[in-house]
Amino acid sequence: MSNTFGGAVRLTIFGESHGAAIGAVLDGLAAGHPVDEGYIAFQMDKRRAKKDGLSTARTEADRVRILSGVYNGFTTGTPVTLVIENQNTRPGDYAKTAGLARPGHADYTAHVKYAGFEDPRGGGHFSGRVTAALTAAGALCQGILAARGVSIATHIARVANAQDAPLAFEESALRAQLAALEQNTGFPVLDAAAGEEMQAAIRAAAAAGDSVGGVLETAVLGLPAGLGEPFFDSVESVLSHLLFSIPAVKGVEFGAGFGFAGLMGSQANDPLTVENGRVRALSNNAGGINGGITNGMPLVFRSCVRPTPSIYKQQQTVDLAKNEPATLQIQGRHDPCILHRAAIVQTAAVAFGLLDLLTRNDGGQRQAGR
Repeated sequence: MSNTFGGAVRLTIFGESHGAAIGAVLDGLAAGHPVDEGYIAFQMDKRRAKKDGLSTARTEADRVRILSGVYNGFTTGTPVTLVIENQNTRPGDYAKTAGLARPGHADYTAHVKYAGFEDPRGGGHFSGRVTAALTAAGALCQGILAARGVSIATHIARVANAQDAPLAFEESALRAQLAALEQNTGFPVLDAAAGEEMQAAIRAAAAAGDSVGGVLETAVLGLPAGLGEPFFDSVESVLSHLLFSIPAVKGVEFGAGFGFAGLMGSQANDPLTVENGRVRALSNNAGGINGGITNGMPLVFRSCVRPTPSIYKQQQTVDLAKNEPATLQIQGRHDPCILHRAAIVQTAAVAFGLLDLLTRNDGGQRQAGR
């Protein structure tokens, strides 16, 4: 099992959905970074279920305890260990359906890979619950990036057939959008009316015992040109690797993405100019990346998030113990849609990936502004 990722900065994730705790270890951070625990808590609140009918009924405090690597509010240069206790577990919800593989989940594949020794309660280590640890680690990375002038935010671009307003191309307008999203701890959209339409679609799915998916869109401002390590550690490669590690992400595109298939080269290329001594593009179909390397334009990408596989409708499945067909009616507490909670997870994953790339680019000591 591969639970560690990164080059100059490395991230390890641990824990299970209904275990004692989940957590993360960040290794490779330079000494001297301020660590704002209030900011980490603020970011964690964006991921928490809010008892609003849009999320699971399982609510967790998600208080992050820092066990090592931070002293008097600054990183020490040694591994930072973050732990989040699981306090609202109900493993008994899964007793009645034990052995029945939930369609869309990793129950069957995990059972095969780990020969039945995996923790099946709520998906165990494969649960979206573990993304709380990623969010905590990413929040710490976000703080480091913010000190370097890098801002990141994610909005819900689409839920079912409801679509949010697009991100702005003009940099000052985009910066204002990102700032508004950064302060949003509820439903992260740019257009409130679109948000209401999305929430109605989620509530309708929940009432039917079903779920819905959608698209998350992230933008990053403040990255220097020249970031990335081609061939295999291009910016797209690193970020896609991290994004596909988020449960339920099934597609990723940068800039115009799959839209390139319908364009001519003359339409797809981004013309270049010089403004105030800086090379910039007159459009951003490339999403801020050429040849796997940042070009100084805003980094823009999207992920497709599948509908939550845990639905309350009866489904056809198999009994793993008996190796025979079966039917399943799930129990427990589940999200009818995860996009509003997954937005900060996507931001967090990207923050870690970009900090790793910046550290490789600059060297570990310059990471701390030296």
